Amino acid sequence: MHSQAGAHVSRRRFLALSAAGTAVGAASLGGCALPVSTGVSSSGETVTVMVKADDITPDLVKQAKKETGVTIKRVDYDITKLIAMLTSGSPPDLVRGVGATDAAYFAARDVMQDLDPYFAKSGVLKLDDLDPVNDLWRYDGKVQGKGPRYGMAKDFSQDSMYWYNTAAFDKKGVDYPSETEPVTFEEWMDHARHLVQRSKGQTTVSGGSYNGLTKLTLMATMTASAGGSLFSDDFSRVDFTTPEARKALAWYIDYCKLKVGPSLIQPDPNGWDGPTYQAGRLAMSNAGYWMGGMIGTDKKLAQVSRLAPAPVFAGGPRISACQGGTGLWMPRKAKNKDAAWRIFEWFFGEAPAKARASGGWGIPTLKSLRPLMPHQEDYQERTLKAQEDELKHFSVVSLTPYITGDAFESLYNQVTPAAMKGEISVDTLAGRLNSIINEQLKRGKEQVG
Repeated sequence: MHSQAGAHVSRRRFLALSAAGTAVGAASLGGCALPVSTGVSSSGETVTVMVKADDITPDLVKQAKKETGVTIKRVDYDITKLIAMLTSGSPPDLVRGVGATDAAYFAARDVMQDLDPYFAKSGVLKLDDLDPVNDLWRYDGKVQGKGPRYGMAKDFSQDSMYWYNTAAFDKKGVDYPSETEPVTFEEWMDHARHLVQRSKGQTTVSGGSYNGLTKLTLMATMTASAGGSLFSDDFSRVDFTTPEARKALAWYIDYCKLKVGPSLIQPDPNGWDGPTYQAGRLAMSNAGYWMGGMIGTDKKLAQVSRLAPAPVFAGGPRISACQGGTGLWMPRKAKNKDAAWRIFEWFFGEAPAKARASGGWGIPTLKSLRPLMPHQEDYQERTLKAQEDELKHFSVVSLTPYITGDAFESLYNQVTPAAMKGEISVDTLAGRLNSIINEQLKRGKEQVG
């Protein structure tokens, strides 16, 4: 796709990519015709899967063997190890990835298997059953969201939505946000300011959190909500000085300055919203549907919790993106593709997918599994109604293939604290962000070449 047939990338170049804060280079196969599963039994095969511990548990490994006959050899996800395995030409058969931030990145480097031929012949994963969120795993060589499928999401949320605790609103006499009509970002901030509770200079209850899944996805989706794009048309540059990107940046810096919720300059002691929200110390939490899995374990909390639509900027479009879409992809040089595809089908379309759908920890990525989403209790039914309404406003916000989410995050975190503390203006910050991030994007584009 982006490399000459037979070209082989040296380990040194791979590690240079890694050191540059990007994740992987362009180990490439020529455009070989690919063997496609024809229903040949994969029983007795072993498939190496690189995932995190909670992606595939030892119980799931046993279940896979029983239900598919394939043995899963689990390897802990480690980006350095993945690069070494890809470089040496002996990658895992399946690898975990985050659709929003990983798909275009790896696809542009030509290390991913195009799965279209597999989907075309699958009796389990049918194209018309795939939720549009799976388009995060498509890349046509220019834009994410179109072209061949390189992976699939295991479940998802629209991560710009937020949960709120009605008890915190009642205590401060603040009207509840609608569960169907979005508030503006300005209204959300106004709520957060009114809801914060402080005692003797300490924040006892935060008004709200709004940090996105990553700063790359947060800034890109908020800029889209303002009616613009964080990136140039060819995704080779960011521009925080456009009116739309500046609006998103200024809002977020204001949020941090006001200290109404956790941020880089006021970190959450728990490291994330979950335990803080559970303890009643966070009135609004910028976490999508998935956090309902945790909220539902505490019936009392579930009764007072509501899920609200993604905020909008006044006059801007209604955008409700997925900032994650974690799933699996298959390396192009995987040794055992047919057996890997059998595990792929099983994981995304059979018993594990059904169990995930009924747990409330995410929206299933097959439309046919939606009836399994928790709806028995009143609060589950209400959450589901809000979520189903929001699905109408889903769209893929395309990201650049030239930088990883982690690299963007570390650059962003280097220069933003000064603005959060009021030491530099938003305009100065926008210039600094452009300068350091565009330097990285330029290097990333050169590597893809």
